[in-house]
Amino acid sequence: MAEKKPAHHDEFMKLHMFKEEYIPKLEAIGVRSPKELAAALADEEKTKEIHEHLKGAGPKTIEHWKEDLKVQAEPKEDEGEKPKPSVKSRKVKTVPKKAAEKKEEKAGKGADEKKPKEKAKKGEKEDEEVKIEEDEGYKVKLKPKLSKETLYALRKRAEIHARRPTFLRQEWHRRKRLQNVKWRKPQGDHSKMRQHYAYRPNVVSIGYGSPKDARFLHPSGFKEVLVWNAKDLEKIRPELEAARVAHSVGMRKRQEIEVKADELGIRVLNRSG
Repeated sequence: MAEKKPAHHDEFMKLHMFKEEYIPKLEAIGVRSPKELAAALADEEKTKEIHEHLKGAGPKTIEHWKEDLKVQAEPKEDEGEKPKPSVKSRKVKTVPKKAAEKKEEKAGKGADEKKPKEKAKKGEKEDEEVKIEEDEGYKVKLKPKLSKETLYALRKRAEIHARRPTFLRQEWHRRKRLQNVKWRKPQGDHSKMRQHYAYRPNVVSIGYGSPKDARFLHPSGFKEVLVWNAKDLEKIRPELEAARVAHSVGMRKRQEIEVKADELGIRVLNRSG
């Protein structure tokens, strides 16, 4: 007999990167439905408790759950609204040049009286304010809009890749030139590797392949499109595809591509900065 799925199973599985193993762990904490999960994520202490119990659910995954459940963090009464970070400023004293000091010494008497007048004419200030702008916080990278089948295939691909063995060339242990090179099919009538002898390394076969829906996709889920100039970005679909700048493109064109990509909302996988 097939095991009965718990209540709200389908609703939980709609969340971003949610696993079935999370459901019993959430029930142990007291979260049995998506509504209770949304209420728990609104509280910081409950969110920390969920993060400790669910291994594999990082802060980014929890943020995605908040977006899916439309959770809004309630501001605390004591703290109130936090003021925006102000631009810091500091005072830097200008150091007079040595050459100017020597000229003033030669001038003799009256040099001390002329100093403030000359500075006033030139508009020099002893204390100058230097503004230091604070760096902006971490920006979340663009992510594709994928179907459930593709998300499941990406998850499966990661599991298969973790247990996939390393494929070695035939007689790699005898010849140094065969180490760390592209794999090739073993040939030869008496080849023990071709005949799949147990004491020989594994041979590439169809069973080690990744799911078809996740094949040739970037780990983020985007399909990579090679780009040489800014015009090539117009052919890209931002929801499913991302740009990869070609190796031969120079820095000037690369910066033009990145600026145009930001305008069109396209993710560049190999940005310059």
